[in-house]
Amino acid sequence: MSDNGKTPHDGMNGDSRYIRKLQGPRRGKETDDECGEGSCSAFGYLRGIRERADAIEIRFQDGNSTWFPYAWLGEWKFNPSNGLLLKFSGDLVYLVLIRGSNLDRPLSDTTTNLTTSGLQRHRIVWLREMSAEEIRQVGESGPTIDRIEIAEFESNTELKTWLEANAPAFVH
Repeated sequence: MSDNGKTPHDGMNGDSRYIRKLQGPRRGKETDDECGEGSCSAFGYLRGIRERADAIEIRFQDGNSTWFPYAWLGEWKFNPSNGLLLKFSGDLVYLVLIRGSNLDRPLSDTTTNLTTSGLQRHRIVWLREMSAEEIRQVGESGPTIDRIEIAEFESNTELKTWLEANAPAFVH
């Protein structure tokens, strides 16, 4: 309290943001949906429903990784029988073809999935190719990623030719 009898709260007319700032961080247990990173064998995601990642890391079985900024993500298509096709446009156009199963299935302990609550909301932070043993362990209970292919293109003609050869289900 100051010498004039007023508290810092009086000058803010009860502004709750100011009061919370003076009180410090909230105490108590945070839930999985409020913070941190979660994962399954196929991908990692931000748990906070309003959290957004800046980039996606693509992890290959050989230990190599490639990152793409979400700012480059354009259209993407999901076909349960053929996989997921992501298009990134930067200095070149890149297609990322993800083959697997149950790619749109929510994880057992949350409503998060790879497609609608993951990629669509920019919450996926990494994707990875899984080994045959990991795929067997997951079985039909969750998403699996068998293979990821990345191709880069300088022209639309090259892109269409690659799609026709590698992912004809995504050609219109």
